[in-house]
Amino acid sequence: MATLIPSYSTCASRMQAGEKRFAQRLEAKLEDDYLCWFDVPLGGARNQHPDFIILHPRRGILILEVKDWKIDTLQAMTKLDASIFTDAGLKHVPNPLEQARQYAHVVANRLQRDPQLIFTSGREEGKLRLPWAYGVVFSHMTRKQFDDGQLGEVIPENLVICADEMTEAVDAEAFQARLWQMFRIRFTCILTLPQIDRIRWQLFPEVRISATQATLFDGAEGADDAENTHLSAQLPEIMQVMDLQQEQLARSLGDGHRVIHGVAGSGKTLILGYRAEYLARAATKPILILCYNKTLAARLEQWMHARGVGDKVVVRNFHSWCRAQLIAYNVDLPGKEADTDAFMAAMVQAVIDASTRGQIPAGQYEAVLVDEGHDFRPEWLRLIVQMVDPRSNALLILYDDAQSIYDAGKKRNFSFKSAGVQAQGRTTILKVNYRNTQEVLKLAMQFAAACLAPSDADEDGVPRLAPLSAGRHGDAPLVIKLPTLEEEGAWIARHLTEAHQAGTAWRDMAVLYRHYDPTCKTVRAQLRKLGIPVTWKDDIRFNAEQDTVRLMPFHSSKGLEFPLVVIPGAGTLAGMEAEEDEARLLYVAMTRATERLVLVGSGA
Repeated sequence: MATLIPSYSTCASRMQAGEKRFAQRLEAKLEDDYLCWFDVPLGGARNQHPDFIILHPRRGILILEVKDWKIDTLQAMTKLDASIFTDAGLKHVPNPLEQARQYAHVVANRLQRDPQLIFTSGREEGKLRLPWAYGVVFSHMTRKQFDDGQLGEVIPENLVICADEMTEAVDAEAFQARLWQMFRIRFTCILTLPQIDRIRWQLFPEVRISATQATLFDGAEGADDAENTHLSAQLPEIMQVMDLQQEQLARSLGDGHRVIHGVAGSGKTLILGYRAEYLARAATKPILILCYNKTLAARLEQWMHARGVGDKVVVRNFHSWCRAQLIAYNVDLPGKEADTDAFMAAMVQAVIDASTRGQIPAGQYEAVLVDEGHDFRPEWLRLIVQMVDPRSNALLILYDDAQSIYDAGKKRNFSFKSAGVQAQGRTTILKVNYRNTQEVLKLAMQFAAACLAPSDADEDGVPRLAPLSAGRHGDAPLVIKLPTLEEEGAWIARHLTEAHQAGTAWRDMAVLYRHYDPTCKTVRAQLRKLGIPVTWKDDIRFNAEQDTVRLMPFHSSKGLEFPLVVIPGAGTLAGMEAEEDEARLLYVAMTRATERLVLVGSGA
């Protein structure tokens, strides 16, 4: 069964009748190694939407336009355009084969920029390693009608699939033969998985994952020919993209409430970013993204601005959003409490009370997306649900019980339904960790064995997921023991300096600590002593101008990632694996490392 992206169940509602039938045939008549995209824009250009793109690792790539025209609908057709009868009268439209041809040339031109997708020597030097072709599907016109209408004079008969050639009863081999007879040039091609990823990277910028989180969404918008004249000389050797499950999920998220349960590093935030941008394009009201910690909120806000939707997407950490609501709707802020937690709780309750009496209006946002939803209390979720415009009813919550590190995330038995989240039948589970190397993930899982013990839940509950490694390998984590905390700080400063001299940017390093005093205070002083640029906690910004080592507590690191992560004070974390809450914190910190992880400890 071919993989259709988006999934048929979520895109059928926007398909024409012929597109539906053809999509069903693709799924039923093609094998598992076929990839098929429906109505997905090429290169991020919103005006270039082929009906179907079909990719096979041994056959090549095929672009198809589907038309529901009947023979008596068509008045006339030339090689460039057609005249068809519609309910509104006679209409002049492009010849669908010409449409498909233009899309196919866009595809070929984009792929030819990539030196790993072309022949580099011989008679075919500079040409694509994979065949490419285009054609038309007439879903309401038989082959006899096509021939009798002499349409072969403007569309070669081998470039057409007719209604009687795509019935449910048609033989799979005959159906596939119709597809592949469209190729003018045929040759043996065997695409590797990395080459398929490179094809997806070139054609669909929205699925790209940059080498570092700091540029995750940068530069993907509107990647047209003028902006990419010299792209082939700048392409990375390894192109990271969403895996097919992530891409299909991101493109298939439909209306209503949705919950995604995903392990650390499974791409939840990437999917959230894609979803927010997609919704923002057509939104008439703001889109709201909420998370718990300030640092992640700053990161998400930067992403949205980089994608050009910062004016439509509001990003806040939950408590700052509550404060903004109270101010915007002239609700008195609670009196200052000596206890910060008590003040925050009083502020949230003030928003809940004002919403209940209608002073703060419901339905303010076209959609609400919640990152790190496991850190939200049930009453917060009930409040958030009310903020979604009932006309769109678009709510997305990302969840990982293993990363519940705040009081709000402690064990609780609740159903999403009890919090007002109506996601039954619309939940998804992501178990594969792509962020960490197998070596980093193995060590993190050893410390957090108790909180990663898998547990099932019904569809409305909260399962606990054990992560599966994507199989990427790297250096074994370093575990360093030194006599004193001062020597820890000095060693870390030297190690970061050496890493920078070897080519790692300061912004790609993070020092994550559990306690400010004495651990962070001591390490911070040692870094400054060696002249290492450091940004601490809430001053962290995710932009090219701030090329500094990020220094932050475990809690603030949630949702972020860095190629090099150093965790000082590991000597004080001994026996942590027996304390589940502390183990969760260390697990979160350790799984921020995409490449290298260093734990440094001191004392007896």
